[in-house]
Amino acid sequence: MKEEVHNADQKRDRVQVVERAFGLLDALVKSGGSATAGQLKSVSGLAGPTVHRLLHTLMHIGVVHQLPNKEYALGANLVPLGEGATRQLGSLAVPQMQSLVAELGESVNMAAMESEMVVYIAQVPSPHSMRMFTEVGRRAYLHSTGVGKAMLATLPEDRVREVLRSTGMQAITPKTLTKPQALLDQLPVISAQGYAIDDEEQELGVRCLAVPIPQGPTRMALSVSGPTARMTDAFIRHATPLMTRTAAEIARKLTRG
Repeated sequence: MKEEVHNADQKRDRVQVVERAFGLLDALVKSGGSATAGQLKSVSGLAGPTVHRLLHTLMHIGVVHQLPNKEYALGANLVPLGEGATRQLGSLAVPQMQSLVAELGESVNMAAMESEMVVYIAQVPSPHSMRMFTEVGRRAYLHSTGVGKAMLATLPEDRVREVLRSTGMQAITPKTLTKPQALLDQLPVISAQGYAIDDEEQELGVRCLAVPIPQGPTRMALSVSGPTARMTDAFIRHATPLMTRTAAEIARKLTRG
């Protein structure tokens, strides 16, 4: 009986340690990605000795590292974990995306913002012989894609400027926006209307309609793309409410886990 009680206590302790470790990682994120041990103690609510023990273990497994200024930051070993989780989110949304393709007849993509880039995490192709195909895992710039602009429109302006300074605004096609202010002027309009358009800015001959996925576990967007001849203004007016509805359904599904 005593052994059973001891084992139960050990299980509770192990669960608590895991919760505290993830709480500390969350505190790092809330602190902007790096913080001192004292700041982490304040944000997490954990005792100082507990913070130091957890940091030592997290550093040992590479999910936290210490900067030259003695602050702690998220480590490189979190990257494949995050990428794997993001891909899984995409697979969960495929049934809703398939329904959207059946209604609209064009390719539907789902993308996430990852390291200041767009990464495509799911696609359901159009049944047309002439269709758009985007490989899952492919990366693209935020400023030149519909999904990227839809996600940028959900960010504060200072964060958008920071992203654009970091990545630059390369001209992917002659129609790509290459001046920060030109994009910044679009973002309030995108936010107000609830959708973004990539009008041959990523690929000539291709138009894309994108909507943000609201309140998801990470910043994400949904898009439908096709040849400009089929992606008319009338198509966009018809597709926008369907896209918005599907994005909300996906958000609810992902939030429920």
